[in-house]
Amino acid sequence: MSILPFDPETAPPGPRLTLVLGGARSGKSRLAERLVLRHGAQALYVATAEVGEDGEMAERVEAHRARRGAGWTTVEAPMSLPVALMAHGGDAQRPILVDCLTLWLSNLMLADRPEEPAIAALEGALRNVRSPVVLVSNEVGQGIVPMEALSRRFRDAQGVLNQRMATLCGRVVLCAAGLPLVLKDLPDLE
Repeated sequence: MSILPFDPETAPPGPRLTLVLGGARSGKSRLAERLVLRHGAQALYVATAEVGEDGEMAERVEAHRARRGAGWTTVEAPMSLPVALMAHGGDAQRPILVDCLTLWLSNLMLADRPEEPAIAALEGALRNVRSPVVLVSNEVGQGIVPMEALSRRFRDAQGVLNQRMATLCGRVVLCAAGLPLVLKDLPDLE
């Protein structure tokens, strides 16, 4: 098996839908930001994090904002991701970054909202938006089996979500130690 070099600065913008997977602190968000900017400078950032009273999470969110800079518009959609995509995804010249599917899924599960209809709604929205979209998601299936039922349910649902998004997206990139590994790169068929 050979790994082809993938440079997000020189790679073509790619297909309309891209999925960037990786573990915690793997460099996936930074990579996704660079891929989005290959599609256009006036990018939309769809944030799924709920900061609440969590000071450490607030610091993480602020670090992400500072890194992106002023050229990005942010929309918060902790649970209404499909609605946000349909509302803002009509411009084929304005790329969208969704960061991240893992937090969106955990928000749904913690609110006792069924994940299957939400994932189906997300698939429908992604099929219908005109904007290029880069999705960020955690790869959570490479660790040990969690001890608690909710953690196992989340891990399993995250695996299903990642598989369904990988099927839908033309490009899938796994980020490990800051290095992008292209798993799938197909042109849009439209």
